[in-house]
Amino acid sequence: MRDNEMLEKEEIFSKVLRAGRRTYFFDVRSTKADDYYITVTESKKFTEDDGSFHFKKHKIYLYKEDFAAFKDILNEMTEYVVNHKGEEVISERHQKDFKKEYTKDEDINSFTDLEFDDI
Repeated sequence: MRDNEMLEKEEIFSKVLRAGRRTYFFDVRSTKADDYYITVTESKKFTEDDGSFHFKKHKIYLYKEDFAAFKDILNEMTEYVVNHKGEEVISERHQKDFKKEYTKDEDINSFTDLEFDDI
């Protein structure tokens, strides 16, 4: 059997999440014993200075015996982040946009006339 045929037979159910430069692939696959497991693949696009690009991929394998604990910890971690930092996305790219928007001379000067007694 060719490799492509094996991959097609192995993949049972798939979902894709596109998130900017990253793409996440969630696949249900079949073992040789005809049991199921999940793979989660992160694929991230990198562009070179010459315009060419390549992808870096990272994959985890998640087996049924680990589903409950994995799900519990993932839920706990996501709740922790949202509870402590909210759902607003703050990234380096967003910070650069924020700084560009609010560091114009006219914006800075509008705050310089403020005195302690005004507060």
